[in-house]
Parts: sequence; C-alpha cells; structure tokens
Amino acid sequence: MNSMRMLPQEEENDDAAEVTWEDQQRINSFSQLNNRLRHIEGKLEDLKQEREALDDLSSELMMSDEDALVLYKVGEVFLHMPHSRALQRLERDQEGIATQVSSLTESAEECEKKMKELKVALYAKFGRAINLDE
Repeated sequence: MNSMRMLPQEEENDDAAEVTWEDQQRINSFSQLNNRLRHIEGKLEDLKQEREALDDLSSELMMSDEDALVLYKVGEVFLHMPHSRALQRLERDQEGIATQVSSLTESAEECEKKMKELKVALYAKFGRAINLDE
C-alpha cells in the first residue's frame, strides 16, 4: 500500500498540524485585521474622490468673481456663501481630509504590520495547509 502514495511524506505531514486555541485566535485576529484593512482602504478611496472634488472646487473658485455668491456643498445641501467665506471653508475641508487620510494611512500600516507578524507565525506552523493570501 505504501507504493500508492500521491504526496511525499514530508508534504503529507504539513496538513496534519493540530490547530490549538492560540492558533485559532491568531487566525481570527488576522481575519479581523484583514477586514479592517479593507474597510480603511474603502474609506481612503472615498476621501481621495472627495479631495479631487475639493481640488476642482478650488480651481473654480480661483476663476470666479470674488463679489459673487458661491454655492458650497455642506453635507447634502448646497448653501450660498460669499467667495471669501467659501475659500475659508474650502481650506478647512481640505485640511480635514488631509488629517483623515493621514490617520487612516497610519491605521492601515499598523494593520499590515500586525498581519505580517501573524502570517509569519501561522505559515511557520501550518506551511501550505493555510492560505492567508487573497
């Protein structure tokens, strides 16, 4: 019967690693970090689009008449405001987005660092028996 083996003995043993409670906790942590990272990446994409819209608005405000009222979007509503006030609001909004992007980028890097540590530990124990790649 030994002549019927399909896998070499060393590869067959890789799949036989016992999953302990600690291993399961590492796997769960990796999954949670991965979900958090995907959520952060989605938020960063939304902020990138919002930043592009504010950059477009900045260009429009530079070309517009300084005495005219400007329609400025606040939440879901457009408000008429003086040109100077719209510029101030635009600067504040751009700074807010830059702060959010910086914070989210930092969080994403932290998630990636922790995920890398977990990958090393889990691949060291389970080898090819576990798949932590997308």
